[in-house]
Amino acid sequence: MKHLLIRHKVADFAKWKRAYTAHAPARQAAGLKELHLLRNVEAPNEVVILFAAANIAKAKALLASADMKAALQRAGVVGKPDFCFLK
Repeated sequence: MKHLLIRHKVADFAKWKRAYTAHAPARQAAGLKELHLLRNVEAPNEVVILFAAANIAKAKALLASADMKAALQRAGVVGKPDFCFLK
């Protein structure tokens, strides 16, 4: 199984969490299953998410999509997120 690790900062965690939850159908359609959703203890607006990725091509397409860019903006993501595929 491959994995996707996402790390980014958010302006407001509560606002981000609502937007993240609303975007779940798109992640599911891309074959992503959330394994861990974590916050940095010393910087609680830094979020780290680990997904199981059933289909790397679908996951990469989602990350590159206009829908994802809009979702990140709506959620209040600050700066450029880090996306890392792992095996």
